Amino acid sequence: MKNRALYFVFILIAARFYCGISISYGETQSFTDTTGCTVELPDRPLRVVSLAPSITEIVFSLGKGALLAGVTRYSDYPEEAKKLPRVGSYIRPELETIVNLKPDLCLAVKDGNPKKTIQRLKAFGIPVYTVSPEGIDTILRSIKEIGGLLNAKDEAQNITEKMSTQLAFIDRAVAQAPHKPLIFFQIGISPIVSVGKNTFLNEMIQRAGGENAVTSPRPYPRFSKEQVLALAPEIIIITSMARNDIFEVVKKEWESWPSLPAVKTKRIHVVDSDILDRPTPRVVDGLAMLTALIHPTLFKETPK
Repeated sequence: MKNRALYFVFILIAARFYCGISISYGETQSFTDTTGCTVELPDRPLRVVSLAPSITEIVFSLGKGALLAGVTRYSDYPEEAKKLPRVGSYIRPELETIVNLKPDLCLAVKDGNPKKTIQRLKAFGIPVYTVSPEGIDTILRSIKEIGGLLNAKDEAQNITEKMSTQLAFIDRAVAQAPHKPLIFFQIGISPIVSVGKNTFLNEMIQRAGGENAVTSPRPYPRFSKEQVLALAPEIIIITSMARNDIFEVVKKEWESWPSLPAVKTKRIHVVDSDILDRPTPRVVDGLAMLTALIHPTLFKETPK
């Protein structure tokens, strides 16, 4: 009998460790996250820790920023997010800091947050719900999921409906484009780093009516300057999280190669990375901006 009891305890601990099944008191709800784990949450979570800047932004967009007890480094949008306690970066969350904040919910991202940290949080009995916003469609789904967790379903529905309307407008405009220019998307300087086919930014390029000059299946391949020149991109888009003038310097370096098609037509652009590669409601604004850069004469009206 004693052995059976010990076996039951072992199974319960293992379940908590891998899928975050927690023993709770009071009203709870069950949710199944992107990883297939069932998460037991309070009916109304009151202390939420966001484990990625994108999640922080989504929570604020839902009008639930007051629930955030902690956020990761670089959670800088909206302005109020800068005032919240930091729990490390999204690739190196600080376990002790998070536990000390006593959250009743942690919101994680499947690709980015270390699995080991997520498992340890679950072992402490902290519910962790994981989303996976890997593309535009899954961004919409993640907003709805988080809205459901935070009792903001109506807000999530309003946001995603507006996003869908804007996306449909962009899709109709891009369908009229006579040509898909070849684009080199630079996200790193030394070495030069671009985006391959299996990336979110590749999806953004295609949906904006461009063709990625990089055909590599690797997500973020490296290039020499000579290799980029050989690709002969019609447009070069330079973006980074760096908050300085270094990318303007890179732009001028490319402009010193007059044989480059993007230089001939003066189509080298430096853009804000946050609006393009953060999987948040603002991604539609980023797509509209990218589309306007690729097809500047395409829009005859502004998407509502």
